[in-house]
Amino acid sequence: MTVGIVLVVTLIAFEAMAVGTVMPEVSRELNAFDLYAWSFSAFLMAGLLVNVIAGLWSDSRGPLLPMVLGLGLFIAGMAMAGVVGSKELFIIARAIQGFGAGAVIVAMYVLIAQAYAQSLQPKIFAALSAAWVLPSLIGPAVAGFVAQAAGWRWVFLGTIPLVIPGFLLLLPVLRRTGAPPEEAGAPATGRARPAVRTVAAIAVAAGATAILYGIDNLRSGALPIAATVAGTAMLLLGLPRLLPAGALRLGRGLPTTIVMRGFLAAAFFGVNSFIPWLLTDVHSFSTTNAGIALTTGAVGWSLGSYLQARRSYDRINLVRWGAVCVALGIAGTVAIGLPGVSGWVAVPVWMVAGLGMGVAITSVNVTMLRQSPVAEQGVNSAALQVCDTLGASLAIGAGGAIINAIGRDRLAVGFTVTVVAMALLAAFSSVAALRMRER
Repeated sequence: MTVGIVLVVTLIAFEAMAVGTVMPEVSRELNAFDLYAWSFSAFLMAGLLVNVIAGLWSDSRGPLLPMVLGLGLFIAGMAMAGVVGSKELFIIARAIQGFGAGAVIVAMYVLIAQAYAQSLQPKIFAALSAAWVLPSLIGPAVAGFVAQAAGWRWVFLGTIPLVIPGFLLLLPVLRRTGAPPEEAGAPATGRARPAVRTVAAIAVAAGATAILYGIDNLRSGALPIAATVAGTAMLLLGLPRLLPAGALRLGRGLPTTIVMRGFLAAAFFGVNSFIPWLLTDVHSFSTTNAGIALTTGAVGWSLGSYLQARRSYDRINLVRWGAVCVALGIAGTVAIGLPGVSGWVAVPVWMVAGLGMGVAITSVNVTMLRQSPVAEQGVNSAALQVCDTLGASLAIGAGGAIINAIGRDRLAVGFTVTVVAMALLAAFSSVAALRMRER
């Protein structure tokens, strides 16, 4: 089972590393620089919507169907991305990939909660992070080589066969899983109703999309402003029905634990997605070399996750110090945009940021499972992914809007402004993590 989980995560990891590496090439061929951030946000928004449905189904029937359908959608999205000829269809393909990946991740968290003892959960989450090692070491280089030798489309098409071995290993275990026993109790009333949660998820996904459109086109008139206001209202209406009570005001314990995932994801991925663009356009890096910075971040992430699993640490302190490392690593990327500074500075500083994410995110995951009643492991895993997805997508969208507003001919300036904002968010997270501790 562990080998199967690691193989499936390796597939998703390779896709993430490959897409980040080849997106500059995709944008040039499809003339999609104006939709650069949307190629990531569409994936994340689709995942946000399906997280909720997968969580409800996993709690009521078990994780088998979300896993099977998720892998199928993921493969379909990869195939579509490899053959489309327009930027609009490419964005749709990325959304289909997001539907699949969102279902797989939630189902996998529920499987871990059901199949592994609490003492083993830090180790299995470390194994999940270790699954990023091989894709992070060879993914960017392989993706860059394939893109230059055969075209970026084969980066997507060539990844599809990798899903089969992992799924075959997981299938016998998934068939034996099911709903939690009756003595586990029912989920909290307000968060258990499928119709309410589904509508809330649609509202949150639509609201986030409206905000992304609005902030990306603020100079175009009244419509973007109205979209931003309406999107914010939909988020405020939908999120309380998807998250534990008190999450939006950082209530102690589980509410803050779940929100912390969103803060960290926003800070890290709000910078991570733009590093290859800066290196290729400002420092004239090749696609392969630009991917090395992403490689070091993923390697640092895996190392941090491994270190946190070696002993029984205080999880809240691990989250705090991990957030500090993320803030320092993000702040260090400011140097990439300075005149006369080598783009290779991204390698050590992004490893520091990745190290912090490995320590902090894994500790958040373990803490969430320990704070969750058995009957709510699915909905809380979904809530965790909703925060992760929402934070990352809004941060990437905001970064793209900042860069577009300042001008792509001043990419380094827009990148620097984005970096400062995300470093401050990571620093705030190190303080807010104190509220993860239950009274």
